[in-house]
Amino acid sequence: ELPDPRNTVLFVGFQAAGTRGRQLIDGAKQVKIFGQYVPVHAKIEKIDAMSSHADAGEIVRWLRTFPRAPKATYLVHGEPAAQDALKVRITKELGWNVEIPSHGQKVDLPL
Repeated sequence: ELPDPRNTVLFVGFQAAGTRGRQLIDGAKQVKIFGQYVPVHAKIEKIDAMSSHADAGEIVRWLRTFPRAPKATYLVHGEPAAQDALKVRITKELGWNVEIPSHGQKVDLPL
């Protein structure tokens, strides 16, 4: 439990901005859970090597296997800086049209 200093909370994957996990990794002294503020006295640790998500290099390698470029590629996962960097990389290395839609934006896809 978070209030107990004898405990360790281990995160084994990426914690997105705005999540409790990210708050804990960033050193929050308390977090709100079910409407209650819970003090954090447990040790907070993380292991980045356990992420199940592909990195940018793996994504680009996978995209290279496509028989032809799609009309558009939409990046909808990740934090803004990482999305921007991946957009630049895909555009530069593959010459593809890459878009980062805004939250809630609707896109009509041709059938």
